[in-house]
Amino acid sequence: MSGKLYGVGLGPGDPSLMTVRAVEAIAEADVIAYHSARHGRSIARSIAERHLRADHVEERLVYPLTVETTDHPGGYQGAMDDFYAEASARLAAHLDAGRTVAVLAEGDPLFYGSYMHMHKRLADRYDTEVIPGVTSVSAAAARLGTPLVEGEEVLTILPGTLPEEELTARLASTDSAVVMKLGRTFTKVRRALEGSGRLAEARYVERATMAGERLAELADVEAESVPYFSVAVLPSQVDAEPPMPAPGAVGEVVVVGTGPAGPLWLTPETRGALAAADDLVGYTTYLDRVPVRAGQRRHGSDNKVEAERAEFALGLARRGRRVAVVSGGDPGVFAMATAVLEAASVEEHADVPVRVLPAVTAANAAAARAGAPLGHDYAALSLSDRLKPWEVIAERLRAAAGADLVLALYNPGSGSRTWQVGKARELLLEHRAPDTPVVVARDVGGSGERVRIVRLAELDPAEVDMRTILLVGSSQTRVVRRGDGEEVVWTPRRYPET
Repeated sequence: MSGKLYGVGLGPGDPSLMTVRAVEAIAEADVIAYHSARHGRSIARSIAERHLRADHVEERLVYPLTVETTDHPGGYQGAMDDFYAEASARLAAHLDAGRTVAVLAEGDPLFYGSYMHMHKRLADRYDTEVIPGVTSVSAAAARLGTPLVEGEEVLTILPGTLPEEELTARLASTDSAVVMKLGRTFTKVRRALEGSGRLAEARYVERATMAGERLAELADVEAESVPYFSVAVLPSQVDAEPPMPAPGAVGEVVVVGTGPAGPLWLTPETRGALAAADDLVGYTTYLDRVPVRAGQRRHGSDNKVEAERAEFALGLARRGRRVAVVSGGDPGVFAMATAVLEAASVEEHADVPVRVLPAVTAANAAAARAGAPLGHDYAALSLSDRLKPWEVIAERLRAAAGADLVLALYNPGSGSRTWQVGKARELLLEHRAPDTPVVVARDVGGSGERVRIVRLAELDPAEVDMRTILLVGSSQTRVVRRGDGEEVVWTPRRYPET
């Protein structure tokens, strides 16, 4: 009969943090296997050393390389694949001979561990048990003595080997994080923390629970001193005290958009700005899309007080607050960015930093749901006559329709504006064929989403409200019924020569 394979998690380094089951598995084993670099030393073996016996057969699985280059025809990955195949074959020989094999692994065997490469090659052929271990993530949090995540916070675990832009985006958009595999990646990770605005809260843990353990503020750590066995930690923010602004210091205003609906439409940059803000300012409906965060102040208001809202946000920033003005869709498209920048242009607020972050706007969201109606030139117009006279709207509709542009019509109707859609349809029919396709998209991304394709002549104003956007095709826009019966609408990128 074949022997049994154990993947034994040893915990983060302190032998006293090994589990009882890990000790039992080592005692049951005939063969003890562990990975090491070419120098032959193994941290895993040193952790378990007190439990090894003289009659244990030891299999040292020596990596052919770590970070150096190789002339292997398959490159680094090819060399490692050959190594894992050879190592698993050595262990299989023991298992076939009826010996029980325990593969030692620092931390947890299936958490960024070397054991998993043996597991993937052997577990389907042999009786296998994986024994979990305390991870370096848990050990680091324990040694820092601070909560890692609390309540509904999200923990993100990242390898420092990711590209810097990816690290920055993920650090900006999460609540708490642990970045592993520092060492040579430390300088890049530090830049990512700084770029995401999280450097001040980052902690550094080196060799948690081992001899030589070190805890520090990450911003104070010299890159040359950082070993591989170290992590960067962004702990829980639930009870974190926001930094007190220096006397006379000015904060900033960041204008962000939630996209057409909820969290799925937020960019990582926007998530980060929302998380970092001391105050959220916006139309109450849009603020309700943003998760509640401990310590943040929320200032909701009606949809028709954009100027007052902008002044209020700038006033908060003048007192040193970090303010996120929350808009729907993209803040620069018929939304709050203009109101904030207009208010910020007066001398009183000239020294307040203002940033505008892009987001998915309603036209793009509706177009994606329907196919690709915005595949060629298009114009975006608002049918609301609250801030401009209808005569101007009508003139622009005629001009855009006469130029044969696809039209994205924002704010087509509301409870108090019911006639504009019908009038716009009349104007457009002067230039467009009655069967011109129109995408009627309501609440895209929301629970009440409804996207229909109708003919321009059949556009019914009664089905249009303030949560609807209309995409009116050009003379070239096509509607095609696909094999699944669904209709898609698209505008060719090539325009025919006259």
